[in-house]
Amino acid sequence: MLKISTRGQYALLIMTELAGQPADKFIPLKLLSHRHNLSVKYLEQILIQLSKAGLVTGVRGSNGGYRLVKKPEKYTTGEILRALEGDLSPASATKNNVFTDIGNNDYWKEFENVINNYVDSVTLDKLIEKNNSDVGWMCYI
Repeated sequence: MLKISTRGQYALLIMTELAGQPADKFIPLKLLSHRHNLSVKYLEQILIQLSKAGLVTGVRGSNGGYRLVKKPEKYTTGEILRALEGDLSPASATKNNVFTDIGNNDYWKEFENVINNYVDSVTLDKLIEKNNSDVGWMCYI
């Protein structure tokens, strides 16, 4: 079953924060941890997965931290989520899948396509833009 964990949600949050920084600036892990009230260890696990996927780069030391590898418009939310969650299919693709057995395979395949097409169509810069417009809208309530 498709379920986005808090790790996946925090990965998107951290990536949007890194995207808001100058491209050459490394953001310290402790600062990210403090800003989002996350333990350093938990956040480090997320950033290690993002780094292994080639989405962020990290540097150790007093001027160290993390930054994006590419420009925000070059990332999709799909690639970020898959780095943490793996496959985003709503149902398992195994032979013993109950959905296949009851003949609804076409439905689940189309459902999977809708999900993947959506997350692959939203870039990191568009996510930031949407979040900023939502915040602005919320200020008037």
